[in-house]
Amino acid sequence: MPTFDLTPPTDAQRALLAANLSPEERRVLLSHGTEAPFCGVFLDNKRDGAYVCRFCGLPLFRSSAKFDSGTGWPSFFAPYAAEHVRNLRDDSHGMVRIEIVCARCESHLGHVFPDGPKPTGLRYCLNSVALGFVGDGEALPDPLGRGERLGGPG
Repeated sequence: MPTFDLTPPTDAQRALLAANLSPEERRVLLSHGTEAPFCGVFLDNKRDGAYVCRFCGLPLFRSSAKFDSGTGWPSFFAPYAAEHVRNLRDDSHGMVRIEIVCARCESHLGHVFPDGPKPTGLRYCLNSVALGFVGDGEALPDPLGRGERLGGPG
């Protein structure tokens, strides 16, 4: 598995990337919002590849870890690499949950719950708007200019 640079974007890179987001992408990624269920572009995506952070391009989840949770959001049982996502305590909305953010840019992705399938028993429940998709054999987006590539099987 390739190694990726997890150094956060500079303030200038962050400002440039944020300027290219739609209002909905900004609301979810930067303000910890949630998109409506059953409407995300990746909910029914069946292509082989990797799901990447919409903000910084870091690979987050493989299509081989995706499953239909019936919740209305794309769900995965394991990340691309454990170090690519970070768990944060989320006390909002009168409940305690585990928020997941991109480990490189800290963009909000969704939440993780302990009700997923084997082998992990976890359900990473993501907002489609927080993701990009790279099909097997396609190059990663490289918004930070780090020369990272993916290709090969997702």
